[in-house]
Amino acid sequence: MSAKQAAELATGIGVPAASVDSAVNALQGLFKCYMETDASLAEINPLILEGDGNIKAIDAKFNFDSNALYRQPEIMAFRDLDEEDPDELEASKHDLSYISLDGNIGCLVNGAGLAMATMDTIKLFGAEPANFLDVGGGATTEKVTSAFQIMLKNPKVKGILVNIFGGIMRCDTIATGVVAAARETHIAVPLVVRMKGTNEDIGKKILSDSGLPIITADSMADAATKIVAAVK
Repeated sequence: MSAKQAAELATGIGVPAASVDSAVNALQGLFKCYMETDASLAEINPLILEGDGNIKAIDAKFNFDSNALYRQPEIMAFRDLDEEDPDELEASKHDLSYISLDGNIGCLVNGAGLAMATMDTIKLFGAEPANFLDVGGGATTEKVTSAFQIMLKNPKVKGILVNIFGGIMRCDTIATGVVAAARETHIAVPLVVRMKGTNEDIGKKILSDSGLPIITADSMADAATKIVAAVK
């Protein structure tokens, strides 16, 4: 951010002319801090104008790009693992995006957008999701098993919905992982699996040949209806 840009911004938000230089220092400092710390958010709130014309930051909030923390050791030194959800920490070790919620239906999905849509669909059909869990595009059997173990640690989980779109991720790979995970965890809650896309037919055959009581579904609405009914 150039001094000219910062001055234009300061003037635009109503900083008096006599205090523009002070505001320029603050705004350029904020921008520099944002860039050098690999931040995803750097927010000063409030930024105040003192009686002597000085501009001062009273409070601030920062979020950092987790993919860049390896090059921010000073920031990492402030991390307090005791303040974080242990299941979310465990999930991060397996490269899973997991967030605990208050419902009773565990969700395992590939892709953040599909995961959000899956949770919305569960709510639409009268239940509540127990978690957000995105296994990503490179899920392995081990990764799926870890996901099941993390979800089943939650005593509130009364059923699991697996919703997979086989684009980059093949349905047969997920199906193999689901079967292995269900056996290893000795899953005792209803399990509904809906998959569409690459190798869908092979994936469905793997599920049907497993001998496990896996409930299959063809659409998101069908999957949500079945898991909600199974849980109730």
